[in-house]
Amino acid sequence: MAKATENSYNASSIRVLEGLEAVRMRPGMYIGSTSSRGLNHLIYEIVDNAVDEHLAGVCDTIHVTLEADGSCTVEDNGRGIPVGMHEKGVSAERVVLTTLHAGGKFDNNAYKTSGGLHGVGSSVVNALSSQMTVRVHSGGKIHEDRFSRGEPVQELVNGLLPVVGNTKKTGTVINFTPDPEIFEKTRFKEDDLKSHLHETAYLNPKLTIMYADRRPESAEEIVFHEPEGIVGFVRELNGTNEPVSEVIYFSGESENIQVEVALQYINEFHEEVLGFCNDIYNAEGGSHLTGFKAVFTQVINNYARQLGILKDKDANFTGTDVRNGMTAVISIKHPDPRFEGQTKTKLDNQDAARVVAKVTGEEIVHYFDRNLESLKAVIGCAEKAAKIRKSEEKAKTNLLTKQKFSFDSNGKLANCESKDASKCEIFIVEGDSAGGSAKTARDRMYQAILPIRGKILNVEKASIDKILANAEIKTMINAFGCGFSEGYGNDFDISKLRYDKIVIMADADVDGAHISTLLLTLFYRFMPDLIYEGHVYVAMPPLYKVMPQRGKDKEQYLYDDYALEKYRRTHKGGFTLQRYKGLGEMDAEQLWETTLDPERRVMKQVTIDDARQASAMTELLMGSDVPPRKEFIHAHATDAEIDS
Repeated sequence: MAKATENSYNASSIRVLEGLEAVRMRPGMYIGSTSSRGLNHLIYEIVDNAVDEHLAGVCDTIHVTLEADGSCTVEDNGRGIPVGMHEKGVSAERVVLTTLHAGGKFDNNAYKTSGGLHGVGSSVVNALSSQMTVRVHSGGKIHEDRFSRGEPVQELVNGLLPVVGNTKKTGTVINFTPDPEIFEKTRFKEDDLKSHLHETAYLNPKLTIMYADRRPESAEEIVFHEPEGIVGFVRELNGTNEPVSEVIYFSGESENIQVEVALQYINEFHEEVLGFCNDIYNAEGGSHLTGFKAVFTQVINNYARQLGILKDKDANFTGTDVRNGMTAVISIKHPDPRFEGQTKTKLDNQDAARVVAKVTGEEIVHYFDRNLESLKAVIGCAEKAAKIRKSEEKAKTNLLTKQKFSFDSNGKLANCESKDASKCEIFIVEGDSAGGSAKTARDRMYQAILPIRGKILNVEKASIDKILANAEIKTMINAFGCGFSEGYGNDFDISKLRYDKIVIMADADVDGAHISTLLLTLFYRFMPDLIYEGHVYVAMPPLYKVMPQRGKDKEQYLYDDYALEKYRRTHKGGFTLQRYKGLGEMDAEQLWETTLDPERRVMKQVTIDDARQASAMTELLMGSDVPPRKEFIHAHATDAEIDS
C-alpha cells in the first residue's frame, strides 16, 4: 500500500466513522452547538420522541425531571421502544439507541406524523451522554439497557435486554447525563426548558407534561396542561396588551396535512408569527408561514377594495402592513416533513405552503364574512401601518441623504483601503482615546475604525425620527452601506454590506457593557440580518496583564477573573498585575496584539437561538415597562458578574 504523505489524498485518506463516532466528532452538526442551547436540545430530542407517541394516540402524560445529580429523566406512558429481536440479531431497542437513522419514524404504520426527520434523536443523545439508562415497560415486564458515551455497557441475554422487574405500566423511561467532554457546561437551563415544555403543552391540548426540578438551588414542580391549545398560546403571547380583535381560530386538512391557525390583533406596532411542524418550533419559519402570509395579505387587500377602503389609484397594503399588530401561531401536522438542518429551524416542504394557503384562504374568508367588525379592525391596523410606513420612508430618505459616506473626512470613520467586503472589518470603538489608539494599531488595508462618543440612543424607547436623527446611528448606517429596516418598510440589503465583520469594542466595565447592549439592540431591531447572517462580533480585550518579576516566564494577557485565579494557583514566584479598565489605557501595540490581530485576538460572535425569546428579552430589558425589568433583575441577581 502506498504510504500517505502529508499532502497526499488517496484511498488511505478516507476514514470511515463507525457507529456513533461521527456524532461525538462533530456534535454541532446534530444538535446545533455544544453550548447551553445544544445541551437543552438533548432533552428536546427525547421529549419529542415521547410527543410522537402522543401524536400516535398512545400517550397522554410525559414526566420531565432534572435530577439532583445533573442528569435528566424523561418518562412517557406510550407503547415503549420495541424490545423484541431485530433482524440485526439484537434487541430493537439496542438498534434504535446505537444506530443513526434507525427508528419507527421511517415506518408510516408506526407514526403517521412525527417531529423527527432523520431518526437520529435518541442515538445522538446517547452518543453525547456520559451515561444513559433506558427502561422499557411493556408486556408486564421492565427491560433495562445501559450505555456510556454511546457504547453499550449492559450485557444482553441471548441478544435481548435483561428483565429487571414486573410492571403494570407501559412506556419508556430514559435517564441521561450530558458528557462534560463534549459540552462547555453541563447544567441544564431550566427557563428555556420550561418555555419549551409549556409550548409543547399548548400545541397538544390533550397532553399533560409533569415537570420537576430536583436540583437544590432551583427546585420546583409544574404541571403543563393547556386544554385551549393554540388559542391559549396566542393569549399568553399577547399578555396584557390591548386586543383589537378576538382570537381567531380555524383548522382544516388537505393532502393528508392538518393545519391549525390561531391569531389575534393587538393595539401595538408589532408582528409575531410563529410556525410549528409536528410540534417542532421552526425558528426560521418556512413554507407553512410563506403560504399563510401570502394568502392572508391577498385576502385583506381584496376586502379593503370591496369595502372601498383602498381606491383604484391606491397601492395594495404590503404584507408587513397587513400583519401589523398580529400575533399568530400556525401549527401543521405533516406525514413527511423536510427541515433544513437536524435542529429543524426551517420547514422546506412546498406542499405545506400550498395546503396552508388553501386552508387559510377558505377559512379566513368564512370567518370575516360572518365577523365584519373584526375584519374592519384588522384593516384599520393595516391602514395605520401603511400611513406610518409612507411618512417614515419619506423622513428616512430626507435624513439619510443629508449625510454621505466618507473616508474620515468628518474625523470619525477611518476606513480601510480594501474594497473587498469579504476581507474587511469595522471596529466600533467607545471614545476618542481608544479610537485614536485603534486607528494607529489597525491593519489599514482591511480594518476600519469608527469611534462613537458615549452611549447611543436606546432605540427600544425612541421614535423612528429621533433614531434617524441621531448622529452616531446615521454614521453607522452610512458606513455599513446596506440601509436600514424599521419594520414598516424594508430597504435593507445585506448584499451591500461593506464589511464582513462588525466588531463592537467597548471597555470591560458596566458602562462598556451598556454601550454594547445599546448597539446590539440597534442591530437587532433595525438591521437584524447583520446578526442572522453572522456579521456581528463583540471584541474580548483582556482584563489583566501579568508581568513575572523574575525567571523565564513571559508576560501574559488574561481575559477574565477565572484565568487570573488559575494563574495565581499555578504560577510560582511574584508578579506584577495590571488591570485594564478601558481600551484607552492600552497603547497601539498592546491593542493590536490583544484585540485587533486576527491571529491572536479573542472575539465572540453574536447569534440568536430563539427569535421569539430574543425579542421578548430585548423588550423586557430595554423597553419602557420598568416593573417587569426590576423583577427580572432581582430574580437573576445571583447570575450577574460583578465588576471589581
